[in-house]
Amino acid sequence: MALNFKVGLIGLLDMLKFANLAKDREKVIAAAPANEITADYPVNNFAKALHPDFQQFVIDEIIDHAAAGAKSFVLKRADGKPAAYFRAGQYISLKLPIGDSFVTRPYSISSSPKWALEEGKVAVTIKKNPGGFAADWMLDNFKVGDEVKGSEGLGAFYYQKYRDADHIVALAGGSGITPFLSMAYAIRDGIEDFKLTIIFGSRTEEAILFKDEFDKIMSETDKVKVVHVLSDEEKEGYEHGFITADIIKKYAGEDPYSIFICGPEAMYRFIGKEVDKLGLEKKFVRSEFLGATKTVWEQPGYPQDCKDKVFKLTVKQGPNEYTCDCNANEPILVAIERAGIKAPSKCRSGECGWCRSRVTSGEVFIPEETDSRRWADKQCGEIHPCTSFALSDITIIVPGEYY
Repeated sequence: MALNFKVGLIGLLDMLKFANLAKDREKVIAAAPANEITADYPVNNFAKALHPDFQQFVIDEIIDHAAAGAKSFVLKRADGKPAAYFRAGQYISLKLPIGDSFVTRPYSISSSPKWALEEGKVAVTIKKNPGGFAADWMLDNFKVGDEVKGSEGLGAFYYQKYRDADHIVALAGGSGITPFLSMAYAIRDGIEDFKLTIIFGSRTEEAILFKDEFDKIMSETDKVKVVHVLSDEEKEGYEHGFITADIIKKYAGEDPYSIFICGPEAMYRFIGKEVDKLGLEKKFVRSEFLGATKTVWEQPGYPQDCKDKVFKLTVKQGPNEYTCDCNANEPILVAIERAGIKAPSKCRSGECGWCRSRVTSGEVFIPEETDSRRWADKQCGEIHPCTSFALSDITIIVPGEYY
């Protein structure tokens, strides 16, 4: 059945006006002077404050947690402005020129969002990592007054009212306690509003990180509770062993709860099986980025004949081309950084996509647990070098980055 529409004179004029919008706009642009725009728009300033290209920090204070083998670095905005606001649980990525290398490292923020706004400060806590490159360098070399560039707050490891239960049961090990300290501070400061029960695994009572800080927070709010689990000693007032499903059930209570997990790779391997026993919906179990595996040869599907081999890596970056060695046991990004090539990266866990690069020849292995590429990226040969491993000589196109 045909439909007839009548267009009045006013409607016809409106249609003609709309059709001529592009031409009218071009005339206005052509008639305008080619002067630099100097107007200061509040909305642009607000966006820049929330999402700066980078933040220039100065190390304001270093707190030594000697028994735990860690240090907290208090970073203050060098320009005296408030630090970019972040959600408790997020991380910042630090840009670190070390010798001839240019590396980035993500660290969870261990301070309150309130501190960033009122004092322009954020704190990151770094634990000694045997064989670690950047962490050990920072612990040995950083001093008060040193400058360091950092990103805005990044990542999605934070409480969301419409996604998470009102009770968060946080499972932490080692320096994985840092995002939960930030959450505890945010609850105490009235920035966040949820119940937080932290089950924190440490080797001994002496090695507990931030024990005094958590004790003080618990004296100031009844919404935060910390349960310590000691693996290497039995003491009154502490759970003993490892964080198991039974211990989680003991402190989670009967009301709905979400599980948040953050810790070393070995902890993820163990605790994932324990959490499965709880029978929670998938949306109620969330983990901080795992990071690139340190034992890729143990991943399902890895070709064992590639273990320990060294391949040739060719990096194309704009008009430049570089070649370097690439050990099959380590992420491709590590080889790029070691060669002194400035490459983009933030999360180093295969999640954010900031380091996305294109393989033009050769083969790589990407563990399924850290493969967060889009379908189209997989079809087009795009990889995340931070969690990809060479299986042959390879050539990749890598975006540029500033330091």
